[in-house]
Amino acid sequence: MTPGQRTAIAQYLRTGEHDLLCLPWPGDVVTRSRHGAADLKDALVAEVNRRASRRPPPAPIAEVDLTDLTRRKVEPMVRGLFPRGEREAVLGLLARSVVVLTPATVGDVRQARWLGTAWRLANLYLRSIGARPLGPGAPDLVGISEETTSWVSSEYFRPNGRFEDFVVHEAAHVFHNCKRRTAGLPETRCREWLLDIAFGKRETFAYACEAYARIVELGETRAARLALVEELAAGSRPSDERVDGDEYVDVLREAATARNGWRCILARCAPPRRR
Repeated sequence: MTPGQRTAIAQYLRTGEHDLLCLPWPGDVVTRSRHGAADLKDALVAEVNRRASRRPPPAPIAEVDLTDLTRRKVEPMVRGLFPRGEREAVLGLLARSVVVLTPATVGDVRQARWLGTAWRLANLYLRSIGARPLGPGAPDLVGISEETTSWVSSEYFRPNGRFEDFVVHEAAHVFHNCKRRTAGLPETRCREWLLDIAFGKRETFAYACEAYARIVELGETRAARLALVEELAAGSRPSDERVDGDEYVDVLREAATARNGWRCILARCAPPRRR
């Protein structure tokens, strides 16, 4: 390995940043990109395993059918957002989309399409086992979506906040990452993605779906759901700077009083209508 390659790997491990052209690697653009990405991901997994080896083994996750669990978690959302004839196709896609990062699956971060995603996943795993993240800029996350794959931390199986459900949150991101044809649904020029969600509202949509899933699960009546929204408004707003807290609560209030709250959330996060 050349000094330039070692420098590039060290920078990537520390910051997640990399040269898109992978100039320290030999060959044409395609060859450099392929070999450079493979070397960076291999170095990433090796460093994660090195740091993890210094920690006590993480508590084992209880035996669970992840496909069945995911399907049960996302089914109310899918039923609320898609017509009857499309639900099974979307449910089948989402049920197979979740990967829990554990010692057995952390090497799968190599399958991430983007190097930046792989780096964030590595830090997600390190935080979940109490290990030191790779750099000071590492985000504090419990789930990441890329295209049709939702990666979640093993923390999902430990006690979490009353209005948190990382699987629902990441599944909500799949809707704007996945084209209809990927789910086996007909696609037109005006209907390309599973759901059309404004770029600046994607996190609002995901957080609102996450919270609403828990509100529906906990509150059987309209009054109970409104009370849960007020409870959330008092202390469980997202700390994500991409989400306006007041707008988020307002969306949930409207959803809690609507016949189909999921459609309400979607309408509030849809892009402006085009002529």
